[in-house]
Amino acid sequence: MLQRITAYLLIFSLVTANFSRFFVYAGFEMNRNYIATKLCENRDKPWMHCDGKCYFMKKIKQAEDKQASDERQSQKSLFQEVYVISSTDVKFHSSLLQVISTPYLKTVPADRPATIFRPPQLG
Repeated sequence: MLQRITAYLLIFSLVTANFSRFFVYAGFEMNRNYIATKLCENRDKPWMHCDGKCYFMKKIKQAEDKQASDERQSQKSLFQEVYVISSTDVKFHSSLLQVISTPYLKTVPADRPATIFRPPQLG
């Protein structure tokens, strides 16, 4: 039961973080009349037909700024410094590194003429 509640809480927090614009828009649409009459900066200028859009744009800008600052904070918390304390020595053993020579025959196949087929020359 506790795991299910935790899962729902985490899903809800992810949705609210990613859809903050949607929630601002939904809040604006539900309270459009109140915002236009009480909170709008241009409520005394009806010829501008703002109807609270200035308030809506401010809230959208605040949501974007908050999301950007949250992203910066999360990136800062992911940064970790690594210090190398001990060095490792790499040693190559010559017995493991052997050169394998393969014999190369300089013969031309009978079915191909010598002018077309020219194998690379060694030496």
